[in-house]
Amino acid sequence: MKQSFPFSAIVAQDEMKLAILVATIDPSVGGVLIFGDRGTGKSTAVRALASLLPPMRVVDGCRYGFDPAQDHSQCDEACGALRDSKGQLKTKLVPVPFVDLPLGATEDRVVGALDLERALTRGEKAFEPGLLARAHRGFLYIDEVNLLEDHLVDLLIDVAASGENVVEREGLSIRHPARFVLVGSGNPEEGELRPQLLDRFGLSVEVRTPNDLATRIEVVRRRDQFEQDAEAFIARWEKEEAKLRRRIVAARKQLANVEVSDAALTWAARLCMQLGTDGLRGELTLIRAARAVASFDGASAVQDKHLQRIAIPALRHRLRRDPLDETGSTQRVERALHELKAA
Repeated sequence: MKQSFPFSAIVAQDEMKLAILVATIDPSVGGVLIFGDRGTGKSTAVRALASLLPPMRVVDGCRYGFDPAQDHSQCDEACGALRDSKGQLKTKLVPVPFVDLPLGATEDRVVGALDLERALTRGEKAFEPGLLARAHRGFLYIDEVNLLEDHLVDLLIDVAASGENVVEREGLSIRHPARFVLVGSGNPEEGELRPQLLDRFGLSVEVRTPNDLATRIEVVRRRDQFEQDAEAFIARWEKEEAKLRRRIVAARKQLANVEVSDAALTWAARLCMQLGTDGLRGELTLIRAARAVASFDGASAVQDKHLQRIAIPALRHRLRRDPLDETGSTQRVERALHELKAA
């Protein structure tokens, strides 16, 4: 198995790392879109976090990665689940899934299709799960997401909204959960993302090549050390990785207990009104993301500093284009934050 670069060892790119952490602590935030220069650690950061997370418990033999603590009424023979002598579902620990969705993937490969081998050899109609089933409770990563074909975009929009994959074809009718942290990356120079899919990403991050000499040197040094001796490099960062892993686990447990006051709700609503965002998804995402940040920090309530810290990634991709204002979306959110703070 290919070893991943330690998440703790990634230099700079603080906004990207925070956004991925937030979406991992609370998947209901809606995933992360990462746009920017090539070679800035986009896929490295996502793979590193997936490898960092503690193993998750699943129903043994289940092809859909069902959580034993949740309703598992669908775990039957068709699912492949295993049971002990008392009829209880067996469980096991597995790594958090990290699934790449290739741009050229067929719809059958993504959603699943008829198992041709069983159909031909046994004459049975059986379902072969696709990439969405494999990604359940993990990460679904799409590189160059702005180049994804329209029919796959439509499919992802439906699944992202419902958290469920429904397949009806060749006489099969299958329904299984498909909840994952959707992460897309790309270069904006190669085309824009369809607005419908863009709106489904909770957080949007812009990454740039570091222009600080010391930072560039440190990035190259660490990457070179990793490639020269991955095991030794990973061992040097194991304490930091363990510390971060404990913080993530604690944040997930604490998340539901973090208070969101009326003052925090008012702050979020005022900011979104000032920016003119469409709908209320901006406020909802901002509040959820800020709650995850507060939980990660060990705070008992969402404070202004948590909202300010995550406001730009939560709102920069939700702004209407203003022909009279050529200012970039990031600068517009920064300006609104400054005005709100000064009010």
